[in-house]
Amino acid sequence: MTRAPVTTLQINVGKRCNQACHHCHVEAGPKRPEMMSAETAERVLELLAASPEIKTVDITGGAPELNPNFRTLVRRSRARGVRVIDRCNLTVLFEPGQGDLAQFLASEGVAVTASLPCYTAENVESQRGLGVFDKSIEALAELNRLGYGELGSGLELDLVYNPVGAFLPPPQAKLEADYKRELGDRFGLRFNRLLTITNMPISRFAHMLEREGRHEAYMSTLVNHFNPATVDGLMCRHLVSVGYDGALYDCDFNQMLEIEIGGLEPGRNTIADIESFADLAGAPIATDSHCFGCTAGAGSSCGGALG
Repeated sequence: MTRAPVTTLQINVGKRCNQACHHCHVEAGPKRPEMMSAETAERVLELLAASPEIKTVDITGGAPELNPNFRTLVRRSRARGVRVIDRCNLTVLFEPGQGDLAQFLASEGVAVTASLPCYTAENVESQRGLGVFDKSIEALAELNRLGYGELGSGLELDLVYNPVGAFLPPPQAKLEADYKRELGDRFGLRFNRLLTITNMPISRFAHMLEREGRHEAYMSTLVNHFNPATVDGLMCRHLVSVGYDGALYDCDFNQMLEIEIGGLEPGRNTIADIESFADLAGAPIATDSHCFGCTAGAGSSCGGALG
């Protein structure tokens, strides 16, 4: 595969997170020290200014909001008229120093993509820890009060479902209807879309599969459900991923596996080695066996199912 013109810039600003979820492909957690520096963030913004084809900046982590450069990246990206997505775990809204986070996101018109792996406390807390469900519901209520998820408000609120086990997500449209019914009826909450994302067989989730003796079976599930119709829509076709240290990757999953971006000279694959993200168009995309996770069933990407 080769990359089309790059329209989405995904920035992983570090691995520090206030949660340590069982499925996390970043292996993020409260004790992880890796964080994008101010100098690296500045270089990313310089390249963004030189890349008018970039329409979306997708900021992730860890909990990206815990990086001290997060708000600078948001403000300056929005000042260029670029759509900004914050990959938010919801409970970060209650961390020290984040009391005004929801208001900041709303004032900048940031699209919030929020993790909520189920609409029941039992399933959420089995994956994310005790107390996470109630805090997540409280955070969604706060975002709703600011207009998030309200039709016509311009404030997008999408939720992310990922399976709590070694199986493919159910059909996205049906599950979205279930989420809207359950969250609406039980808590009066609203959101725009539900995105279903397959658990990738890498990092923390892969370690769990190996411990339980299910890694081979899960890989067989992914391979046996390969769907060629998903390939044209894969996120790596129009996205480039930047690591906290400025290294370039074809996607966030390759980043966690440290698989160098395709098309650049080995050892010269950082934001210091390009003049524009347009330089990466037409380059070959590095793939490996974990890529079956994005092509199984209805497909999976940071934007949910592919069809």
